[in-house]
Amino acid sequence: MEANERKYRQPQRRGSNLLENLFIVILAFYPLRHIGQGIDLWDTGYNYANFQYTGTEHMGSMWMFSTYLANIVGNWLTKLPNADTLRGMNLYTGLFVSALALAGYFFCTRKLKMPRGIVFVGEMAAISLCWCPTALLYNYLTYVLFLSSFILLYLGLTKDIKGFLAAAGVLLGANVLVRFSNLPEMAMIVAVWAYDIIVWLEERKDKRPGSTGSAGHRMESTEGRTGNADSAGKSTKTQKDKREFGRDSVEKQGNSLQNKDGRGESGSRNGKTAAVAGGTGFWKKVLGHTLWCFLGYAGALAVLLNYIHIRYGIDAYFEGIARLFAMTDTAVDYKPSAMILGIVERYVEHLYWVARMGIIILGGMALFAVAGWLEERLRKKKDKGNSRASGRFLHIGTRLLWAAVSVAMIVWLYVRKYCSFLFYSYDPVIRPGTMFLMLAMLIAVIRIFHKDSPREEKLLSGMVVLVILVTSIGSNNGVMPSMNNLFVAAPYTLWESWRFLRNAGDIRLKRGLVISSFPAKGILTAFLALCLFQFGGFGAQFVFAEGTGIQDASAFVGNNAVLKNIKMNPEKAQWMMELSDYANENELQGKEVILYGNIPALSYYLQMPAAFSAWPDLDSYHLEVMEEALAELEGMITEKGAEKPVIILEHNYALYKEESDGETSLFPLSEEGRQKIGDEAKWKLLMEFMDRMGYEQTFQNVKFGLYR
Repeated sequence: MEANERKYRQPQRRGSNLLENLFIVILAFYPLRHIGQGIDLWDTGYNYANFQYTGTEHMGSMWMFSTYLANIVGNWLTKLPNADTLRGMNLYTGLFVSALALAGYFFCTRKLKMPRGIVFVGEMAAISLCWCPTALLYNYLTYVLFLSSFILLYLGLTKDIKGFLAAAGVLLGANVLVRFSNLPEMAMIVAVWAYDIIVWLEERKDKRPGSTGSAGHRMESTEGRTGNADSAGKSTKTQKDKREFGRDSVEKQGNSLQNKDGRGESGSRNGKTAAVAGGTGFWKKVLGHTLWCFLGYAGALAVLLNYIHIRYGIDAYFEGIARLFAMTDTAVDYKPSAMILGIVERYVEHLYWVARMGIIILGGMALFAVAGWLEERLRKKKDKGNSRASGRFLHIGTRLLWAAVSVAMIVWLYVRKYCSFLFYSYDPVIRPGTMFLMLAMLIAVIRIFHKDSPREEKLLSGMVVLVILVTSIGSNNGVMPSMNNLFVAAPYTLWESWRFLRNAGDIRLKRGLVISSFPAKGILTAFLALCLFQFGGFGAQFVFAEGTGIQDASAFVGNNAVLKNIKMNPEKAQWMMELSDYANENELQGKEVILYGNIPALSYYLQMPAAFSAWPDLDSYHLEVMEEALAELEGMITEKGAEKPVIILEHNYALYKEESDGETSLFPLSEEGRQKIGDEAKWKLLMEFMDRMGYEQTFQNVKFGLYR
């Protein structure tokens, strides 16, 4: 029998392994699907320019030091084969998303024991929601270190490995140098304290005289709760199907409770003494765990800041960070209050949809309560022989009706423009994505306070909530950053939903009334189906460009080595071919450039280092800093004979310059456009510099104007 069973299982294992290998290959390569599509005149080329020309000579000190490690890692990438092309850099930065997906997959399947198929779907959803260009390494390197610290923190706490806690602290400390706004990640220490409190409460409960509970027993608790004997079979199935967290470590903890000081399940001889000892041990454990995390965090900061001090001088670092704090004077959306308010407003706004779905579920529960009452009456009548009807048709009909209601809800959402099929834009995922975050946090909070949730699940749930909340802090994009970082939260949400769909039962009250879980199951299934469809379509089509998505990527630029084999909009291709022709003919590669008009990517695409910043018109780049940079540049030109930098303006600014010089244009600016540009203090500063230095226009097309 055993030999036959082994023969039967071997093909199953091989099939399972082949399927998992396929999952791994897809997760590794799917993030690279868009590396040959572009181009973006904003963030992508801007960040690659910062990587290529890393240093305070061509970057503002604020951006240099507030995203220091991201710039250093990016600079390393530029030294790899084919990194001198946009496609090559897209490949290397895209691998960070691959690493995130694979790390999330292996953690969820190997350590959390989630089903592979569910985890794979969750990771694909997480990849698809990565709307942010991979060139923004200060985001993706942040996510890599954050996820790694998440895993180490979880394992360090559940397995009581202090080295893992210190390592998690090191990664979170290093993350401050990846992006200074990662400081709020310190909030992960709350997970440490919360877990220690949970463990202490459980141990305290187990030490009570007569207590029969243990950590190992709690791991086998059922999830579905029903109020009658008919649910016994379902409860058994629930217990069998329940996935466990860290069984080995929990069993060891349970055994240690029995063996410690010779005490068993009956508790200590003196309950009062045990309580005092337990309290002392609790504070010792909390302080110990906190200290290990703090040592790692502080150690990483000390080492990295010492390196910066040796290379640049610590004063330069603090000057850059001081400018970061001062930028809120002009970039008001980066004020802490504005950023937090933006996050809260996004969630509050979506309560409109949550409330309506909740009303639908409550209506369904009322319907099923009445149907359950009628079924019970029909069953009793049949048992007495007074009726042939058993209520079976009512039972099936009610469920078919609710399935139709769930589908109708999806149709209603599309009709109400909850989301669209314009997958080249954000519209398909903004609302579903935000509500998916809300669903993840709701599930996590329920599992935290569920009495039968094992301590490991409570820890995981709390950490998921922290990651979702913390990721968006420090950004002016509302909850969008959290949607970009769901490599544990997405599989977790789908897995918990799957458990609910399989295991949640009905609660039968007195007088035959039933609280049914079926309405919630139907709406949850419909909503998740909508989310996965929208996320998948968005991920397959969306490519970031100038704050929105690319359409009609069908043309190439043949005269620019950096843009080789990059598909783009034909109009953009025409702009870049004309500008690249001029740059090639006049050998502008390597010459310094001043770019103005939200065209910072040209520094990378034309291989021209910025004279002081590739994006001087950005709100976060201070007027005073630009004034100092232009004054220093003017002094170098007039006093030391330095070469004047090339100046490239976006078309509207070039038109304004022409009109200011008294020239006429076939397509003049509108009065509104002229006033808007004329009110820009930094633009006035640049125009005055151009006039003093005698700049003249030598190239113009429908997008750019070039001055030398």
